[in-house]
Amino acid sequence: MGRTQRARETLDRLRDVIDRPATELHYTSPYQLLVAVILSAQCTDARVNQETPALFAAYPTVADLAKATPEDIYPYIQSITFPNNKAGYLAKMARQVMDRFDGAIPETPKALQTLTGVGQKTAEVVANVAFDRATLPVDTHVYRVAHRIGLVTRDATTPAKVSAQLKRIIPRSDWGDAHHLLILHGRYTCTARSPQCADCVLTDFCDHYDRLQRLPDPMPALNAQAGRYFCRTCDTYFDEPATHVDRYDIEQTACPRCGSMMVFRTSTGAPTKQPLDFRVND
Repeated sequence: MGRTQRARETLDRLRDVIDRPATELHYTSPYQLLVAVILSAQCTDARVNQETPALFAAYPTVADLAKATPEDIYPYIQSITFPNNKAGYLAKMARQVMDRFDGAIPETPKALQTLTGVGQKTAEVVANVAFDRATLPVDTHVYRVAHRIGLVTRDATTPAKVSAQLKRIIPRSDWGDAHHLLILHGRYTCTARSPQCADCVLTDFCDHYDRLQRLPDPMPALNAQAGRYFCRTCDTYFDEPATHVDRYDIEQTACPRCGSMMVFRTSTGAPTKQPLDFRVND
């Protein structure tokens, strides 16, 4: 299956199981959305949604926020990650909007990125969600899911490269939908740890699922008293493993005697081999 067909099938199937492909951040205006997206960096949407009602009650408009100092803002966001930095970002951003854009949140990604605390992903999310601009932002979920399914190639090693490849295979009219569908799929099904493959509608053509199926089956009834690890290749127990870098440049646990990667943890019987996977490098 080619990547264009795979992308089409992915979006069609995810639309069938995701009722509302939209941001989970709560907002009622472009100003509120911009603030919420800035706060959501390395923080959950659920946490942001808990804290923003009080913040927006205290500062209902960008003009109100522009009058606040970081010290004023901090108590409203102290439970959010990096509250000191984000309080400073919000205070500067609001003043910049007042000074440079006459109090109106800019509508284009390029203009949004001139604001403090607004990177490419934040700018594209706001432009897409608040102003219906055709963007395809790539966060950690989109990056991971796009690679796992096989929508992008392995040399797409940055969010910008992933976005560029996705835009070539997904119609422009579907970019916004694709962004939300892939995020929600990554947040609730194709999770970073222990993906819920049994509940996934994409397994018949997902590269990551195929790699998981090729891992060795667990070995029950191993003798944990004989050692922490067991090598199936040479039938040996040991406590201190060696390492071996596989063809995907992943450092795998290996047998110190024969070098095999067919190694199992005796406490659980699970194989130690790790499948190829993808994370955004911060």
